[in-house]
Amino acid sequence: MGSAILGARNLTGCEHRLALDFAPAESTTSTTETAEANRRIEAAQSHRREVIARLYEANAQRGEGTVVLVEADGHRERVEATRAAMDAGVRWILQASLPTDVERGRRGHAEALVRVGEGYVPIIIVNHRVTNGTEPRNGEPPSLRTSPLSDWDPAPDATRSLRSQRRDVMRLAQLAAMLDDLGRLHAPRAEALGGLIGLDADCIVEVQLGGETVQEYDDTFERRRAIAEGRVETGPRKVSECRSCHWWPRCEAELTQTRDVSLVVGGNQGQVLRDAGIVTIDQLADYRGREPEEWVGAIPFSDTVVAAKCWVGGIPLVRRHDRPRVQRADIEVDVDMESFSERGAYMWGTLLTDNTDPGREVIYRPFVTWDPLPSRDEGRSFAEFWAWLMAERNAAHAAGKTFAAYCYSQHAENRWLRGSADRFGDMPGVPSRQTVDAFIASKEWIDIFEAVSDNFVCPRGKGLKRIAPVAGFGWRDDEAGGEASMEWYAAAVALDGADLDLTQRERLLDYNEDDVRATKVLREWIASDEVLTLPLAADLLAT
Repeated sequence: MGSAILGARNLTGCEHRLALDFAPAESTTSTTETAEANRRIEAAQSHRREVIARLYEANAQRGEGTVVLVEADGHRERVEATRAAMDAGVRWILQASLPTDVERGRRGHAEALVRVGEGYVPIIIVNHRVTNGTEPRNGEPPSLRTSPLSDWDPAPDATRSLRSQRRDVMRLAQLAAMLDDLGRLHAPRAEALGGLIGLDADCIVEVQLGGETVQEYDDTFERRRAIAEGRVETGPRKVSECRSCHWWPRCEAELTQTRDVSLVVGGNQGQVLRDAGIVTIDQLADYRGREPEEWVGAIPFSDTVVAAKCWVGGIPLVRRHDRPRVQRADIEVDVDMESFSERGAYMWGTLLTDNTDPGREVIYRPFVTWDPLPSRDEGRSFAEFWAWLMAERNAAHAAGKTFAAYCYSQHAENRWLRGSADRFGDMPGVPSRQTVDAFIASKEWIDIFEAVSDNFVCPRGKGLKRIAPVAGFGWRDDEAGGEASMEWYAAAVALDGADLDLTQRERLLDYNEDDVRATKVLREWIASDEVLTLPLAADLLAT
């Protein structure tokens, strides 16, 4: 294998994916990106185009030599246009391309370069949020510096905190290294800065690229290039990235054939097992020794042994307790939210069950906006959902009945409950953040995912679509899932230039309804005698 040239994407994520991406074509099976990966790429490109247009508009009126938009077709032409703009001392260079460094093995481009002193600060645009709102703390200086979007002028910002992602820092560090090699960096590399514009595009976040970041980048780059060039061997391991990786079918087949332990135990815990000589699921299932001394993480070691036994025996679920428990109420509302990436929550689906009145119909009620996100109409639909939920809750309390609302994995719902209150607090009917937080903290907001974790060992994952079928529920749409729903939504609202397909709206409504009905079926099954047919974890460990 020859010399590898790495882009920013190659610096983070699965090392085996990197090896496969750079392997000779004859040694790999041809693959294509997943639909989910393509959707993310298209959404990110659309966001970058919009922000670049705003940057250009903000600077175009400031006189000649202030801004250049590089629009040449070929890479060589874009590099030459970028170089010419730097030679001319242009303040803002948008869509900048740096020359590929074949000797050092680097390539890169920046959505913007801004001139500071005699050099340039690299700025990138990403399609996720890069800050959180925060309350100023008395006596504590802000840890974050931000600049207005209109120009580069960083200053302490007490209203935000950084949501740092390693891939963003590594991309900026690569750009800084390349600018330094060209003699175009604004400062010595040990003192370099970068800029980050996120999904909200309301500021530029200053990112420190000196200090430990320099060494981390250099070490990462050296190892990654060695992997790409075949000088460091890698192998497949199941990690979270696998869900959207185009190589997963190949890796899954290999892992299944070798019965690799990562199919049951991932992350650092999987590495601890491998270090202890436990590399297959069968070895883990047959293990009788003490827990490895280096065992880390929230998952008990005994759970991993049970999960391995289940995998070997084809058991879908195992009880932790003789009698599983889940909180019930007179009035029960199942809730499922649908969101699109970082843009917002476009649907809140509900299903009310009145256990005190068998004659009251169990009706699915969606609260939805079909305005492409982000949209102020999202606040309107959220306000209607909240008003309905609180009306049912108050009516139950007034009638002396107990009330509970359920979701599956509350992290997502809580994020958009709080986020909607924060973003649309000025709209009629939208509750305050304090009101939302009080509801989330109450005993009437129940996460069935947590109930599943408390009651069962789940050898093949705890996702709703993994667990609900064990309780007898099936989705109407064979393609139902988070990845597919993103494609349906894009078509349902003609997002980012997609062709409008109104039939996808009904598909999304059916999918959301099935999710809330699955939650209802699952929690009622947990409380039933049917669940007692599952084996007990203690019995499996004793075998």
